[in-house]
Amino acid sequence: VQLVESGGGLVQPGGTLRLSCAASGSIFSINNMGWYRQAPGKERELVALMISGSSTNYADSVKGRFTISRDNAKNTVYLQMNSLKPEDTAVYYCQADVAYSDSGTFFRYWGQGTQVTVSS
Repeated sequence: VQLVESGGGLVQPGGTLRLSCAASGSIFSINNMGWYRQAPGKERELVALMISGSSTNYADSVKGRFTISRDNAKNTVYLQMNSLKPEDTAVYYCQADVAYSDSGTFFRYWGQGTQVTVSS
């Protein structure tokens, strides 16, 4: 299973970016999909999580600015980021819990990360 992210880059404060993460490989089903980020010198933290394709969970710091969505037919998760701030600068990683069969066992996979830099 591979998770391939795209959409990162350099943006000015107040700007917008949309991240995408597509899962491919031997996939029977995907449970949770989400986005995490890691800034220099800090631990990786949850940004947004979509649980079983319906309910969502956001970090307090991004509520009202970021929106997570998912296209189950494409095994893809998105992160729409609006009103970006310099403190949003980090490497953003997508995560997916993937099952190979109907056994009910899920394995966690991570993308390679995409850099988001918010600066004037």
